[in-house]
Amino acid sequence: MLVGALVDAGADPEAIAAAIGSLDAGAVVSFEKVKRNGLGATHYRVAVEEAKVHRHLSHIVKMIEKAELPPRAKQNAIAVFRRLGEAEAEVHQVPIEKVHFHEVGASDSIADIVGACLALDLLDVDTVLSSPLNVGSGTVETEHGLLPVPAPATARLLEGVPIYARGPEVELTTPTGAAVAVTLAKRFGVLPAMKVVRTGYGAGSRDFPRQANVLRVILGEPTGAEEALTVCVIEANIDDLNPQVLAYSTDRLWDFGALDVSLEPIIMKKGRPGHLLRVIAKPEHREAIAQLIFSETSTIGLRFYSAERRVQARTLREVETQYGKVRVKVTSEGYFTPEYEDCRKLALASGVALKHIIAEANSAYLNQQK
Repeated sequence: MLVGALVDAGADPEAIAAAIGSLDAGAVVSFEKVKRNGLGATHYRVAVEEAKVHRHLSHIVKMIEKAELPPRAKQNAIAVFRRLGEAEAEVHQVPIEKVHFHEVGASDSIADIVGACLALDLLDVDTVLSSPLNVGSGTVETEHGLLPVPAPATARLLEGVPIYARGPEVELTTPTGAAVAVTLAKRFGVLPAMKVVRTGYGAGSRDFPRQANVLRVILGEPTGAEEALTVCVIEANIDDLNPQVLAYSTDRLWDFGALDVSLEPIIMKKGRPGHLLRVIAKPEHREAIAQLIFSETSTIGLRFYSAERRVQARTLREVETQYGKVRVKVTSEGYFTPEYEDCRKLALASGVALKHIIAEANSAYLNQQK
């Protein structure tokens, strides 16, 4: 489905077919325009000319190295198979050298992985980002018998990756697909800020009644937003803590990875004045920050919810004032502001009011732009 989507978005199908042929894996590929639940998509078909073959990792690596592929496509394809081999080895508790790849070592799966890596290279994609993965549900028939979805190797590969199960009770993410995603994707989460260039849809073999069985890729260019990521918002209502301790606690949160910290005065139950403590953090810092709030404040409960954070790209430029050097933060839209800490240090050192230092820095930056 990924190969079909990338071809639908502009990758050269003839180049992919020729490269798969050079693998000498007994597979012939073709592309067909189809519809899935009324949505147009490209179906990547792999015809296998040989009986099912169980290959070891070393055999697959040699096939890829000998094939007519660009260096980056070779490197990525081998990395995907190594990741897959590590997962299979752990699941079956055998050394990676002895892993029989079963379904994923068959010619069609080699064509899938190599085709995806080559298509990304043909489109000159330098960064891959992924949405959370729909793994499906139910059971799947494998070489090892009937297994729950996600299959053991898939579950191992997707450790630490956001997943969900929605739609028909079938396997929607295979070990092969999981290996490609976790090896090539830089991160998983919300759609990044970008200018959309092209989109493509890759069709699955089945046609589901309630949803289109397609995978979508969106090709785009950066728009200047430095960050576009999912963040965790952590909140607590506090009405029984010494303000000095509360101030100290908020200062410490920055050391634990907080992206933003705020205190908001509120009226709580029984008319008691209190504060709403709100912390914005990356998901990986959630537990450390939660533990700090529990240990440093009097709250006995926290609220967590996810949000999307986008930040404009910004650069630091240095200006010279009569009191010393000040760094100025400048956004992609042209907004600028002097760094507070730089101005604060100069104000303390010179005895000049902080507001005058800031005004001097603003004036110096504007003069620098003339």
